[in-house]
Amino acid sequence: MQPIEAATVTFQSDLIEFARDLVRTRSYSGDEAQIVHLIEKKMQALDYDEIVVDDMGNIVGRIGNGREILMFDAHVDTVAVNDAAKWKHDPFGGVIADGRLYGRGAVDMKSSAAAAIYAGAAAKQLGIDGGKTIYVSCTVMEEDCDGENLKYLFKALGIRPDYVVICEPSSNRIALGHKGKAQIRIRTNGVSAHGSAPEKGVNAIYEMAEIIQRIEKRNRELMETEGMRGTLVLSKISSVSASLNAVPSQCEVYVDRRTVPGETEASIRQEMDRLVMGKNATWEVGTLRRKSWTGMDVVYEPFHPAWKISREHELTKACIQAYDETFGHGPGEFEFWDFSTNAVTPVAMGIPTIGFGPGDSKMAHMRDENCPVQQVVDACRFYTHAIRKIR
Repeated sequence: MQPIEAATVTFQSDLIEFARDLVRTRSYSGDEAQIVHLIEKKMQALDYDEIVVDDMGNIVGRIGNGREILMFDAHVDTVAVNDAAKWKHDPFGGVIADGRLYGRGAVDMKSSAAAAIYAGAAAKQLGIDGGKTIYVSCTVMEEDCDGENLKYLFKALGIRPDYVVICEPSSNRIALGHKGKAQIRIRTNGVSAHGSAPEKGVNAIYEMAEIIQRIEKRNRELMETEGMRGTLVLSKISSVSASLNAVPSQCEVYVDRRTVPGETEASIRQEMDRLVMGKNATWEVGTLRRKSWTGMDVVYEPFHPAWKISREHELTKACIQAYDETFGHGPGEFEFWDFSTNAVTPVAMGIPTIGFGPGDSKMAHMRDENCPVQQVVDACRFYTHAIRKIR
């Protein structure tokens, strides 16, 4: 048995128990204090060389102090559970049944966090961290503000990795990229009037009606595109009026635009201009404002392009070699995520970035979320092999 496989066998039960502990620890976005402290204690027990919690509340552990810097990132916040009584198992029970770990975050993405944390410890134990600095970051608030966590962490701690592995779920396939995201707020303006005299006003909802039809039409056009295609979804609508007896003076919709490689910020801005053309309407990026568990105010601009790393890039080749050593064969297929991740920050900085993680991403945010236990173990093995191969 190779040293990495032998090491994985040695701590396999501890790894799985830690993944269960993470699932048992509720960590909704903005309320991750308890899980960060749990991770801190685990990193201390695993003899990480340095552990830092930044002012936003992200935690990062360091192994080694070499020139080459490699980071594995897993966010530890989750979406909420609003239907716990309908789950097959307690969403915070960390139940293992039929070889699967059940619970909120089992896929998205506490299993990945556990695997990466133990991979860092394995690299130190096996002495394969020589000449390298290995960071394992467990970041917060990703569900609402993907990338803001790493943006803050990099700046606050002065970190700039040479390579980043995003540990989002990919069913243990190598992920070469993901779609971009533009979340946009469109607002129409009208003139208020009493409901008994609508001719004296201008109804902002009616003004928005044609824009809504344009949004639907544009999405149909996107869906008919050959190959990889973007999407445009109206996800929220609201209006403002003086009373229920008044003509609305304002209407607002929120749209979610997912983009593919080749679509640019400029092309999306032009698309938004066309949606509101000829109407008494404006659009803007749907800025979000949140507060982290440490009390920090976080402002997020959800406008990120799609990205894809080449199969010929040295990082991809190293991960293919790590995959082969982990599973005994090369990857039969690659993943391309249709959702956004923390990768938006290192990609924007020009840092080579790739993805890999246990669990089916389609299970994320779903009732009865679950991850195959063996995939957690295999992900840890892959991460450890990747540490050795990436250079």
